[in-house]
Amino acid sequence: MATGLSLHVGLNKVDPAMYGGWDGELVACENDANDMARLAREAGFDDTTLLTPDGTVENVTAELRKAAKRLKSGDILLFSYSGHGGQVPNAVGSDHEPDEFDETLVLYDREFLDDELYREFGRFAKGVRILAFLDSCHSGSGIEVREILSQEAMQEQFQTRDPNQIENTSRLMPVAKQYEIYQRDKEFFQDIQRGLGGNGSEAEVSALLISGCQDNQLSSDGPVNGKFTGTLLEVWDGGAFRGGGYRAFHRDILRNMPATQSPNFYVTGRPGNGFLQQRPFTV
Repeated sequence: MATGLSLHVGLNKVDPAMYGGWDGELVACENDANDMARLAREAGFDDTTLLTPDGTVENVTAELRKAAKRLKSGDILLFSYSGHGGQVPNAVGSDHEPDEFDETLVLYDREFLDDELYREFGRFAKGVRILAFLDSCHSGSGIEVREILSQEAMQEQFQTRDPNQIENTSRLMPVAKQYEIYQRDKEFFQDIQRGLGGNGSEAEVSALLISGCQDNQLSSDGPVNGKFTGTLLEVWDGGAFRGGGYRAFHRDILRNMPATQSPNFYVTGRPGNGFLQQRPFTV
């Protein structure tokens, strides 16, 4: 019998001491994590939830590594993240990025690079089904080292909207703050990037991501759930969903989202059609 483990991370704030005084306050991310954990539990997963302020790099990586040691071929990992998304420039001499930027999950104590998440997924045994849901800005391909939005375009996008409204309604880490933190911690990030580019991403990772939005879009926060997570829960309907496999599940979520936020169906490696065609959340 297969084993299912799940990890759910929800951050309504970050540590302002680590982000230059910015606390990144959001409303619905902890609710998202709790609700995804409940969904997973009802589907037969053993669940772990990390909420503010426990959503640190150390805790997230520790839980993923514990899961990697337990799961074997045929088992399944479910990973969900709700919080801010960001970017940092890619280091010369590290892995190739089409736009020269790494996407990040804005964890409580620092930004967590897409390279780092890919590395952690690479620790799992071949044949483990890896399923990820990222409800954060610019998350369309956030489990692999790809991104299509340039920093200049991101800056322009930020400047064409009311900054207060962005902070209140979306999960965008302000571009000015991203730049400030990167300049402060540039050598630290580059050391990570070069290290992972040299030996951290050798194993091909096979995984499925259903993201909150496309790479060039923002994910909306909300009064109870994020727009993406709330819609996902409505489509799942406590397990009453009968639409088919993961592609159909994604399609039904997409149909119920606004045009400004289009969840992505993203596959890296070779997760296999058998997995993709399973009823969602099958252990």
